[in-house]
Amino acid sequence: MADFLFEIGLEEIPARMIGPAEAELAKRVTGLLERERLWDSVVVFSRLSGRDKAEVAQESVKTYSTPRRIAVLVRGVAAKQEDVTEELVGPSAKIAFKDGKPGPAAEAFAKKAGIAASELKTITTPKGEYVAATVKRAGRTAAEVLTDALPKEISGIYWAKNMYWRAGKPEHFVRPVRWLLALLDGAVVPVEFAGFTAGAVSYGHRVLHGEKPVTIAKPSEYAETLKKAHVMVDVAERRQTIRKALDAATRTVAGARWREDEYLVETVTNLTEWPSVVLGNFEPEYLTLPEEVLVTVMRDHQKYFAVEDAAGKLAPHFLAVLNTEADAAGQEVIRHGNARVLRARFNDARFFWNYDQKIPLTERVEMLKTVTFQKDLGSYFAKTEAVGKLSAELAAILGPKGVRLEAKSLALAALLAKTDLTTELVKEFTELQGVVGGLYARAQECSEATAAAIYAQYQPAGMDAAIPVTIEGQVFGIADRMNTIVDMFAIGLAPTGSKDPFALRRAANGVVKILAESGLPLTLTEVLQAAVADSAQTKTDAAAVNAFLTERLEFYLREVKGQAYDVVKAVLAGGADDVRDAVARAEAVTAVRGSDDFAAISAAFKRTKNILTQSCADGESLASLAKTIDAKLLTEPAEIALAKRATELAAKVEHLRQEKKYAEALQVSATLRPEVDAFFEAVMVMAPDAAVRANRLALLRQVLGDFSKIADFSEIVTAG
Repeated sequence: MADFLFEIGLEEIPARMIGPAEAELAKRVTGLLERERLWDSVVVFSRLSGRDKAEVAQESVKTYSTPRRIAVLVRGVAAKQEDVTEELVGPSAKIAFKDGKPGPAAEAFAKKAGIAASELKTITTPKGEYVAATVKRAGRTAAEVLTDALPKEISGIYWAKNMYWRAGKPEHFVRPVRWLLALLDGAVVPVEFAGFTAGAVSYGHRVLHGEKPVTIAKPSEYAETLKKAHVMVDVAERRQTIRKALDAATRTVAGARWREDEYLVETVTNLTEWPSVVLGNFEPEYLTLPEEVLVTVMRDHQKYFAVEDAAGKLAPHFLAVLNTEADAAGQEVIRHGNARVLRARFNDARFFWNYDQKIPLTERVEMLKTVTFQKDLGSYFAKTEAVGKLSAELAAILGPKGVRLEAKSLALAALLAKTDLTTELVKEFTELQGVVGGLYARAQECSEATAAAIYAQYQPAGMDAAIPVTIEGQVFGIADRMNTIVDMFAIGLAPTGSKDPFALRRAANGVVKILAESGLPLTLTEVLQAAVADSAQTKTDAAAVNAFLTERLEFYLREVKGQAYDVVKAVLAGGADDVRDAVARAEAVTAVRGSDDFAAISAAFKRTKNILTQSCADGESLASLAKTIDAKLLTEPAEIALAKRATELAAKVEHLRQEKKYAEALQVSATLRPEVDAFFEAVMVMAPDAAVRANRLALLRQVLGDFSKIADFSEIVTAG
């Protein structure tokens, strides 16, 4: 068994694209090796028996990346494919042979199979007699397979953006390829792509090592050899190095700590090959600007980490991650250079902050008429009017339900929410959209409820983010998103496949998350009906939007709440309108599904549902069944017992359901198991007598209906 190392050297790759490409390269290389019978993580590492397959596979495959390369090392690659014997089937015997002798068709097939026509044989198939050939194919070496097939895998790597760089040449990639390295143990595999033939040479740090080539003797020495050339190819090691350097630099300031930012850590990890950290300072006078503005300038524009004091307040320092190392004098030059650039950005922000204050947000509403929301839907002014109406409608629904909110503050938030799009600060720092509006509203002495709602209008930014903390912010967040969703669906811009240019899935995720995690007693039907009624569009397919929202609820239950697929299906079958209620029911099902009785009753209900479905397929209409069960037609002891016990338990279950004691209700439901089991063991449901048959089907339908209001038991996957 051999180790295979493959590296693609490039000009600097955008940081956000490195991780996915690194993973895809590994997937493509290992997929190729497995298809070609050259590698199997479990077989190769069988000495690790008893270990988890994913864990074993992780040990046998190692990926690397820096801004200038992506690479993969696969351990345990076979040097050569095993020989295989296969049987090829050709034309029918009638066509292949004439008078018992091979005809042109047989000769052609024999030539294709690489054998003499006399070696052909006849086999019997369901379609008749056909000519066949047993062929032994010699296995190819790993080097031959990789040389032949790997270029196609390289060209298939997905990049969000590609470029051509060789005139008249077909290959395209995220950035121009500058070298290829391919080693099978110590032997070079001559893979060709983009005008390069792979060798045993890589390249170190562009500045610290220059353009001198670095020879890799064997795959296992790849990481350590490049480290001597000032390139840390192991992403996890580089990430940890950055974190330790941030800690060390921050300790030089008493009581300070760097502000944790996982996204920024990942970004600078993918921007560096040999990272180091320098601590810089800025004038405390800039701290008069809002923290959100300062941190955005540092984080999004300069890739600097913010520093805070022991109380969590922003301190006049920053941390810059460098892609080099320098002595004390060099670090001082770098520190001053970074501080000078940051100072200029802060000055811009301060100027825009002061300049924007000259025009209050209330005077900017009219300016929204010149800001286009979407070409077919008009301006942000029109959207503002629509969202204002919808916000008021939702507030009116909540009032009788005992929810208290500041209606005037909500109305003003809806009116002013998009006005920061006209400000210079947002034009310069688009990441602050919404946040700036909230800050300006607070500075211009709007109510705190208004300012907070505007500030949080884009929360949650993702499924892991927090929802708005105020009721006004939650209501406005739902109204804003629902207006967008309904209007986009109305003009035919619903998401399709992977295409979602207007981020409607993210908007719907936000609606679901707010409904699930807030205390708002709103249902999906209520928000949808209000949004459709208040929309200026008349062609909205409400059913399509409802299905879209339900699908997003399903996503939330699975991906955010971690509920099993069958639990989610069971719960949504019992109702998907009340989001918080669906979450509670899913948690209840998960809590009790491990019991034997629950598993058994779930299997029985699945059987019940199948019988009812089959009866419809056989021409028995469920609608034609009796509305109530005729006790006179219940003759078997088991069906009498089931009817009696089901009636008793149904009342208890319904009472618990009304009190939202779902886990307890499900446990009570599961106690019906003995009667259900006895019924299916002793009673013939599809009795010859039509009246008896209809009565028994009606009994099953009633039992299924009474005990499926929390969740459809039949959707639960059970053993066997």
